[in-house]
Amino acid sequence: MHITKASKMLLAGYLILAVWWSVLYFSGIKETFQNHLYQVGLGLIPLIGGIMGMLNSRKWGFLTSDVGKATFFISAGLTAWGIGQMFWSLYYNILLKIEIPYPSLADVGYVSALPLWTYGIIKLSKATGARASIKKLSGKLLLFVIPILAIISSYYLLIVIARQGVIDFNEGGLKLFFDLAYPLGDLIILTLALLIYGLSFNYLGGRFKLPIITVIGGFILMYFTDFTFSYVTTLETYFNGHWVDLMFPSALMLVAFGINNFSLGSD
Repeated sequence: MHITKASKMLLAGYLILAVWWSVLYFSGIKETFQNHLYQVGLGLIPLIGGIMGMLNSRKWGFLTSDVGKATFFISAGLTAWGIGQMFWSLYYNILLKIEIPYPSLADVGYVSALPLWTYGIIKLSKATGARASIKKLSGKLLLFVIPILAIISSYYLLIVIARQGVIDFNEGGLKLFFDLAYPLGDLIILTLALLIYGLSFNYLGGRFKLPIITVIGGFILMYFTDFTFSYVTTLETYFNGHWVDLMFPSALMLVAFGINNFSLGSD
């Protein structure tokens, strides 16, 4: 697979971030300025990757083609998530000295990414041959089985385990909205990612096979990352620089790396 310059830059940044995290985590450093600064670096992966991805969508006619729309909206979701992370790290952690802000302006960025990713994944499905597979018996079975399995697993992982089975509907306001939006958004994205992979497997080929699989893999990893984050925050064992903070840039890196490798020519 040809790797674009943008993807090489992202990969280099991710490797630096991984080394940075390793130093923090294995030295036992917690609740320091270095931890908060690491969170800024974490946000740069989706922020820069998303901006470069939106620029890359111009090669596909921007919003005039399914691939262009998929590239743009998935990238816009990355950018929104990165902006949310900047609020988390710069505004809350560093400026206001709040370790784990929730609900907050950071969640606006994180949650805004979910509908953008959803729309982008739907457009990606049209470019992968997924729709053609639905007409087959095997495709219809996948269309029936995968959502059911995703709903069951999501309820168990995201509600029963991660949130200890508790969502307080009496709270109202932003907290209730975010408490519901995160698991629902994760469920939709996981379902779509699995459906695209299952329905498109026989159609994936050529130079775009690996980028598409990388993007799908990134979203699947993001699902388990959100579950892990919810779980450790529920147990009150999370800190800035926790090992889940390596899962986030890993998942976002996969999505950004894949989406920036949709290229018509050499870069």
